Amino acid sequence: MSLIVQTLSDGLVLGGIYALSAVGFSLIFGVLHVINLSHGILVLVGAYLALIVSTALGVDPMLTIPVVMAVLFAFGYVYQRFLIQRAVDRSPLGSMLLTFGVALMLQNVMIWVFSPDMKSITPSYAFASFHLGLVTFDAVRVSALAASLVLLTLLAVLLKYSALGRVIRATAQQTLAAQLCGVNVRHVYALTFGVSAAFAGAAGIVIGIILPFSPNDEALWTMNAFVVVVLGGVGSPAGALLGGLLLGVVNTLTAQYIGPSFPNVTMFLLLVLLLLVRPNGLLGNAFSASR
Repeated sequence: MSLIVQTLSDGLVLGGIYALSAVGFSLIFGVLHVINLSHGILVLVGAYLALIVSTALGVDPMLTIPVVMAVLFAFGYVYQRFLIQRAVDRSPLGSMLLTFGVALMLQNVMIWVFSPDMKSITPSYAFASFHLGLVTFDAVRVSALAASLVLLTLLAVLLKYSALGRVIRATAQQTLAAQLCGVNVRHVYALTFGVSAAFAGAAGIVIGIILPFSPNDEALWTMNAFVVVVLGGVGSPAGALLGGLLLGVVNTLTAQYIGPSFPNVTMFLLLVLLLLVRPNGLLGNAFSASR
């Protein structure tokens, strides 16, 4: 019994990380209708930036989240406004090819700068743990889950209650109507991409204190984000959270009771079954109601 409870708790922690890493991908796909194949590399950029800043300043990696998010927001805005938007204007497939090429380019730059070796971010409480009944919790994993939930909540509040969130939702639901109301759609798209990149960077920090990472992991995190979005639904932080938690629990249960080589098999089997039953995900498309 204790093994099952421990496995489920580990799955929920992993699921929270999956959710945070996927929410930016979900937002871009829901608002811009762009499949961002460079999402995984943005996650890794956040991890490496946190490693550099925390090491240079000697601070807790979690304290670097605002700095990393600000840097990646600026990068994401420029990236979308001056590269992706031009590719979208030329060809619907152009944005996918462009983001794939950028991911490959940045991956090779990272290998050149940081080497292909595994890195990790080690906070001062890396080896601390505590017990709650029969379950053992690592302080690092608990802090990572807490940070994920706080950031997902902040994004949900931003999208629902802020002026920027209302403009993003209006643009996603009725682009032409938003333009007729004076909304600069291209600016909103760039802001949305910037928000997505910022949350991808924050996810990289959370991932970096839990798991080792290297430039070769970029495809893994892009794939995980895609699966989480399909499972939970497009454009919704709640959908990303639900899809991430489901994926995390399935992965840990599979690794524990079937074998460590089978999580990807069960993940894609679950994906296929859900596509047959609910093609729009468990919570559906958050921006589809007014289309």
